[in-house]
Amino acid sequence: METGKDVSCELGEHMQIIQQTTEFIIKEKTAAALGKFDGIHRGHQKLLEEILEQKKKGLKAVIFTFDPSPATLFQKSKVKELSTKKEKEALFEEMGVDILIEFPLNEKTAAMSAEDFIEDVLVKKMNVGFIAAGTDLSFGYQGAGNAKLLKAFSEEYGFQVEIIDKVCHEGREISSSYVREEIEKGNMELAAALIGKTYSISGVVEHGNRIGRTLGFPTVNLLPEKEKLLPPCGVYFSKVFVDKEVYDGVTNIGYKPTVSEESRIGVETFIYDFEKDVYGKEITVSLEHFRRSEQKFSDLEQLKAQVDADKEAGVKFHQK
Repeated sequence: METGKDVSCELGEHMQIIQQTTEFIIKEKTAAALGKFDGIHRGHQKLLEEILEQKKKGLKAVIFTFDPSPATLFQKSKVKELSTKKEKEALFEEMGVDILIEFPLNEKTAAMSAEDFIEDVLVKKMNVGFIAAGTDLSFGYQGAGNAKLLKAFSEEYGFQVEIIDKVCHEGREISSSYVREEIEKGNMELAAALIGKTYSISGVVEHGNRIGRTLGFPTVNLLPEKEKLLPPCGVYFSKVFVDKEVYDGVTNIGYKPTVSEESRIGVETFIYDFEKDVYGKEITVSLEHFRRSEQKFSDLEQLKAQVDADKEAGVKFHQK
């Protein structure tokens, strides 16, 4: 086993992130959950609740993920993500996770046997006392390790394994693939039911082309990270989180075909009764309901008439 620096996490500190290294040792006993946690849906949340509960017994709550994901490494292509790395880090910290491990996945670490992964990573590096495992967990070379194998080694290495059943919604197992399907269809209400909260896009507000301002509906503009999964281009009723305040809005996702030839997709939101200057600030746009598909108008007057209608419909939606 390689030696590495000791890692400890004191109460009251921010979540600690261990990344770009395989050389670390966590001194305190830990409660761990393993996975990609894309979307952090209700199934993931059930796993996380188990390890967070162990904090009452003095264990540190630890999330273990691979970076990049196995799909990215082996398929050699970027899979669009429900949660970007930055979004996951923020949510884990908000939930009370103590340590997040973003373990480098490469040809060498991917070739580690499941047994070696248990001994070298889980036991020696992570110092696990408790593992929450989903029924579909896989780890080690060619995914040979699973929850059953963890159970088999638990007594020898002195850790407890809690196997967590899948969470279902209306008879179907909740998975990242299921959430992705619904977002790609624009079914934002169903996606929210699977995630347990409205699907969101975070980013820094950038300067747009100011066309909206000249038409009487100034907007805030985000360019999402390229790996972020976006729903179909179109107009959505939304909530916008700015400086811990929440506002109602109408969001357009797309290439703004009437006013722009841009090739990069953007997220542009009109916020009701909002006058603040938020350029350069981090905001979050939560998409509540799909209103209509994006369309190209013959002129700016037609565009303005449609936007006015969207705003009016948005008021009625949010009043409900």
